[in-house]
Amino acid sequence: MISNHYGLRPEREGLHLVLQLRANINVRIDPEFKSEVENLYSKFGMSVTDAINIFLHVSLMEGGLPFDVRQPRYNAETEAAMKEARAIAKGEIPAKRYSSAKKMIDDVLAEDSVNA
Repeated sequence: MISNHYGLRPEREGLHLVLQLRANINVRIDPEFKSEVENLYSKFGMSVTDAINIFLHVSLMEGGLPFDVRQPRYNAETEAAMKEARAIAKGEIPAKRYSSAKKMIDDVLAEDSVNA
């Protein structure tokens, strides 16, 4: 039987191609993320394994990652807000609390007028 380096081999009986699995790749991901990805790809009629195989084949055809890898760039204000949010999430600085939505909106608007 003839096979190419992608592991595809022609089947005489059914006139279709069968993928020969030759190796396993183990990936550790968050279970919730896995569920979301499975749900996404099932809408295309494929499994996560199918999607990973497509990604790897396209990577070979492209000679690398099939998309640009870039560091996200944010302006200074956004960077500061993200740093503050991380510190709040870690409990390093206390989060502001408000007794009503109006008080929160008034505080935000007051901060905006000071920073403008």
